[in-house]
Amino acid sequence: MKRVTYAGTSLLLDDDAADWLLEYARALGTVDGTDTVSLRGLNRTGEHVEATFLLNASMQLVAESARGAETPPPNDEAVRYMQDRVAVIIAPPPALPDDWSRRFDTD
Repeated sequence: MKRVTYAGTSLLLDDDAADWLLEYARALGTVDGTDTVSLRGLNRTGEHVEATFLLNASMQLVAESARGAETPPPNDEAVRYMQDRVAVIIAPPPALPDDWSRRFDTD
C-alpha cells in the first residue's frame, strides 16, 4: 500500500491505484491534459473514503510506501480507466483521412 499526498491531505491506496495515478498524471502532463479520477482508500484515521483527484500538468502528487493495520480497498475499475487513458495518450489511434466521412454518403 502507498500513502498518496495531494492538496494538503493524504490517503492510503492500494499499490496499483497509487502507481497508475502517478503514471496517468505524468501522461496527462505530457499533453497538457486534465481529468478527474475517483479512488477508494483509507484516510488518516483509517476510515474508508472516496477521494476525487483533479489531475493536471501543475499538480503536486507524492506516493510513498506505507504500512497499516488494514488494507485499502481495491480500485480495479479506476485502474483500468487510467490504464486505458494512458495507452491512448502514449499511442493515440490513427487519424482518419479527410475524405473518410464522404465514403459513406449516399447522395
